[in-house]
Amino acid sequence: MTTLHETIEVDVPVSTAYNQWTQFESFPEFMRGVESVEQIDETSLHFRTDIAGVRREYNAQITEQLPDRRIAWVSTDKPRNSGEVTFEPLGPERTRVTVELEWEPEGLVEKAGSAVGADSHQISSDLKRFKQFIESRGIETGAWRSAVDHGEVEETEEEAGFAANAPAHPHAAATPHGQTPPHAPVPSPQRPAGVDPFIDDAEPSDPVSHA
Repeated sequence: MTTLHETIEVDVPVSTAYNQWTQFESFPEFMRGVESVEQIDETSLHFRTDIAGVRREYNAQITEQLPDRRIAWVSTDKPRNSGEVTFEPLGPERTRVTVELEWEPEGLVEKAGSAVGADSHQISSDLKRFKQFIESRGIETGAWRSAVDHGEVEETEEEAGFAANAPAHPHAAATPHGQTPPHAPVPSPQRPAGVDPFIDDAEPSDPVSHA
């Protein structure tokens, strides 16, 4: 197994950096070699990669997730890999992002690339592109604030607090299952990809008729 460790500091709040990383389907926008990521369910992903001409597809499972602090994963088939991303606030507008990755190179090309440090350079370059991506936007493309413990989704304190204090909405009965109520600060548990949190896509209220 090869172990890699790379870090970078980004000029956005820790919640912005973390929220963006939860949008796994956006990875191809700043990860060279990742062709696509499909969100199968809340904790399951399907990757398609093309690195140094070696094309692969594999599934991965999110094993641990703690909002604004940590995301960990493991592949469920080959190529074998696992790792974690941690987020450390360095101030109100600055965050240290650290990636630790373990993977098992397969074949001559991957083993040769790992021997000369090509894989470490790839992660470093991806982090630099992530920095450019999130700093140029200044805001995440979406967010998912639930926690994951040993592969199981758990309700976070902020979600529990919102559920307990949220006033009843007059159209709640008509809100489709899984859709965020209007103006709710907690995103849908479906990990929306590419959804701007400033856009309220809830169903519009019925117009009020006047006599």
